[in-house]
Amino acid sequence: MQNIPGITADALRQKLSSGEPVNIIDIRPLHERAEWFIPGSIHMDVYEKVKHNDATAFENIHLDAGVPVVTVCAAGKTSIIAAEMLKQKGYNTYSLQNGMKGWSLAWNTAHRSFGDFELWQIRRTGKGCLSYIIASGKEAIVIDASLPLEVYAELVNQHHLSIKYIIETHIHADHLSRSKELAQYFHAPLHMPVPDKVQFECKPIKDGTIFTIGQVMLQSIATPGHTLDSFSFYIDKTILLTGDTLFTNGVGRPDLKANEEESREKASLLYQSLHKLLTLPDDVMVLPAHTNRPAEFDNMLIKTTIAEAKRNITLLQTGREEFIHSLLQKIPPTPPNFLSIVEKNITGNYEGVNPIDLEAGANRCAVS
Repeated sequence: MQNIPGITADALRQKLSSGEPVNIIDIRPLHERAEWFIPGSIHMDVYEKVKHNDATAFENIHLDAGVPVVTVCAAGKTSIIAAEMLKQKGYNTYSLQNGMKGWSLAWNTAHRSFGDFELWQIRRTGKGCLSYIIASGKEAIVIDASLPLEVYAELVNQHHLSIKYIIETHIHADHLSRSKELAQYFHAPLHMPVPDKVQFECKPIKDGTIFTIGQVMLQSIATPGHTLDSFSFYIDKTILLTGDTLFTNGVGRPDLKANEEESREKASLLYQSLHKLLTLPDDVMVLPAHTNRPAEFDNMLIKTTIAEAKRNITLLQTGREEFIHSLLQKIPPTPPNFLSIVEKNITGNYEGVNPIDLEAGANRCAVS
């Protein structure tokens, strides 16, 4: 058995961000790969062969031996065996520490200037969580913080920004909110949507609440449906941050923490909210809080427009009753640990929590 070095998710993230050559070999079974994966990785469905030390697992592999190889499994154990097998074939190999669980905290960014303001989309490439920093005149607002404090502090310091507000589109069920911690660190007010369920100090976001940063105004629009406290945020005729109400290829699920009757009621509210948003100008850019695809290391915003959403999302082309019926028929599996995550986001108490374990898994907020 050879001594295989491990590589952390952050070190691998930095390689991908810088464009450094690396071959990533994902050995998980196909159904796990289909849930979530690392952008640019090569899938080889050899998990069982590797697990049983079958020497034929990589007999058909032909890669440039001058490029490092990182092997990936679910938790970072079987990938060590895979890396050993590939090392014996002459490759310079590493095993991803904590596997895809560890990768859930990996991130990258995309940036866009809009004249009066600029925007950073901070993407958890494994989880599909999308958070935002919007800045104008060096004043900034952070929306839906989902990564450790250090990620936002690094970006804020790098661009010499002053954080004026921290806000959320709704209480999230798939990741631990970092907004409370950010508000404390930056000494900025934390604003949360009403109905206010959280058990810590914050300021309310109501329909029509205005957040002014530099030369632009961000206006709240109540969009209940995914949750009763869901809000979207709009910069006039330019961008619309939709939380989990509207995605690039689907709409929010209405069933979490709801029985059948409540899910139907929330689906009806969602229909109403979506059609309120669809009255905005066709060229308004839609920026959601999640994506169900890995976030590429390409500096390209994950986005759509109002016009594209109308054209490409079939559910938006139906009447209310058909929308409700179709939506409830297409609900994906329930996200793991969502009740625990919601509870912790309500209490604001994250002591003793290991995010890698609690947040592991792909995003399942969208219905397409």
